Amino acid sequence: MIAVDIARILFKLKVNDAELLETEYQRIEERRADLVARMYVEEGGYILHIEIQNQNDPGMPLRMLRYGTDILSHYPDEELRQYLLYIGKAPLNMADGIEQPGHSYHYPIIDMHNIDCQQMIELDTPDALVLAILCDFGDKPKEEVLHYLVTRLDQLTGENEAEFRNYFSMMEILSTNRDLEKLLKEEEKMLSQVKLSELPSYEIGMEAGMQQGMQQGMQQGEVTLLVRLIEKKFGPLEPQTTQKLETATIEQLEQWASNILEANTLEELFARH
Repeated sequence: MIAVDIARILFKLKVNDAELLETEYQRIEERRADLVARMYVEEGGYILHIEIQNQNDPGMPLRMLRYGTDILSHYPDEELRQYLLYIGKAPLNMADGIEQPGHSYHYPIIDMHNIDCQQMIELDTPDALVLAILCDFGDKPKEEVLHYLVTRLDQLTGENEAEFRNYFSMMEILSTNRDLEKLLKEEEKMLSQVKLSELPSYEIGMEAGMQQGMQQGMQQGEVTLLVRLIEKKFGPLEPQTTQKLETATIEQLEQWASNILEANTLEELFARH
């Protein structure tokens, strides 16, 4: 589950399992928290609220506070831990809470720009690989990292093409935050070509294509040679004659080539068998 992966790697929390909880709360307006889960640990458990933010929002501390009070109103006897996960393109500049006389409220903010992508890669789950595209690649070339992420995602999802497409779509959306959408498209294209080449019918298709290409090449060569011979004997050809030659079969071209020595006119060339 993605909640467990995020909790363990990004928030450094020791959890065994998790259960997603209802995240829709109504006051005057309807609001839905991004992810709320009951986390199970050896000594008990607690409620984890993860809010994923794509841009800097000066009103975020107030939003987090309201989410927190709504969650606690539904689960008043449980401990609540809140985290803000920032995945935006611009540098992080949001406050991590509210500090006023008589009132102090804070929560940790995790900036994905500062997370080593290797940490997510080592989890080796589809969810972690998707999130890894937002992390710090360090000195690794972007092309190399993306190639690994897409290839490994394909391996983990196996033959379930629908599952792969769902995860890849999420990766595409996140890639725009790091200006990687073009490179990701190239990796997708390369993967599609590899998959095509692995199909049993691919070699058969390649062989048939080569044969067809050779045949077309031979036919074009016959046409070119015959046009030169005819023009040398009878002069420039009319467009309809050229079209007749270009649409002829190899057998017809060979027959006309053998007729050219004895034919005195074009009518005789094409009429003799």
